[in-house]
Amino acid sequence: MAYEVTLITGDGTGPELAEATRRCIDATGVKINWDVQEAGVDVMERLGTPVPDSVLESIKRTGVALKAPITTPVGTGFRSVNVYLRQVLDLYACVRPCKIYEGVRTTFSDHKIDLVIVRENTEDLYAGIEFELDKPETAELIGTIKRLGGKSIRPDSGISIKPISVEGSRRIVQYAFDYARKNGRKKVTAVHKANILKFSDGLFLKTAEEVAKQNSDIEFDERIVDNMCMQLVQKPELYDVLVLPNLYGDILSDLGAGLVGGLGMAPGMNVGDKGAVFEATHGSAPKYKGLNKVNPVALILSGKLMLDYLGETDAGARLEKAVAQVIAEGKDVTYDMKPHRDDPTAVGTSEMADAIIKAMG
Repeated sequence: MAYEVTLITGDGTGPELAEATRRCIDATGVKINWDVQEAGVDVMERLGTPVPDSVLESIKRTGVALKAPITTPVGTGFRSVNVYLRQVLDLYACVRPCKIYEGVRTTFSDHKIDLVIVRENTEDLYAGIEFELDKPETAELIGTIKRLGGKSIRPDSGISIKPISVEGSRRIVQYAFDYARKNGRKKVTAVHKANILKFSDGLFLKTAEEVAKQNSDIEFDERIVDNMCMQLVQKPELYDVLVLPNLYGDILSDLGAGLVGGLGMAPGMNVGDKGAVFEATHGSAPKYKGLNKVNPVALILSGKLMLDYLGETDAGARLEKAVAQVIAEGKDVTYDMKPHRDDPTAVGTSEMADAIIKAMG
C-alpha cells in the first residue's frame, strides 16, 4: 500500500531539509505519495498569507504531514505558522524526544539521556489571548480586574491571558501515559508552577494526579518547573516522560535539545485525534538558505517518528539506526557535528542524507 502524506517544504533552509528527508524516507522502501505544499514567508509575499487554504485542505485529507521549518518574525508580522496549525487542527500534543547518540558533541555525553517531552499545544499563554498597550479594551480589562479581583495593573501594560482547562490538562496527561505505555517507558513526570499559579498550574497538577490514579501501571511524580530545569542539567537520566503546559514545554524542549547536542538533533511531532504534523524543533535558519550546509538530522528523525505513527516501525528503526551509524562514524556529517566547526571535511545537507541512505543499504 502507499500512504498519502502532505509535505510542507517551508522557507529558509526548509526546502533543502525537506528534500533530504524525503529521500531518506523513500529509501526505507515505504511507499508514500507526497502532496507537496508551500507555506511561510515566501508564500506570504506572493499570496498575502503564510498558510494557503490548500495546505490545510491537504493535511485534513491525508491526516499526516511532514513540515520543514518556517520562519516566524520576532515581534512583527504574522503569528507563528506552527502555532496556527496546531490550534486550527487541534494538534494538542507536542512530542519531542531528547536522546544522545554516540558521536554527538555534548557536555552531557557521560549521561544516558533518552527522555521525551510531551507539551500541551493549545492552551496556556500560547492561546494568543492578548491585549495591546494603550488599547481601549486593555484599559477596560485592567479596570475589570481591579473591580473583580482587587489587583492593580499598571496602565502602561500589555496583557496575555493564561487559560488552562481541566479537559485540556486531562487529555495531554492521558496522552503522556498512553505514549509511555506504548513505547515501553516507565515513568511520567508532571511539570508545573502550582506553588505560585494556584488556579492555572494548580489545576493542571490536580488533574494530572487524578489521571495518574487511573494509570497506576506507570510510575508518576511531579516537579516544579524551575527545579526541573536544574534536575535536567544535573541528573537527566532519572527522567523518562515529562508532561507540561505549553510555555514550560516550549522552554524545556530547547533545554532538552541542548542536553543531547543542540536543535539539529531535536525531532518533534504534533498529534491530535484526527491527524499529526511532524517537524524539527529548530527554525528555518534563513542566513544559510541555499548553501547546502545545515544539519538534516532533526527533520530526518521527525520522519522516523512519522514512520512509527504510520505503523511502519521496522522502517523507522532502520532509518534511526542508519542516522546513528553515520553520526557515530563522524565522517559524513555537517559542520556543526565536527569537533571544529571550520573542519574542511564537513559535508553538506544533501551529502549527509546520501550517507544515511547508504547506511540503510
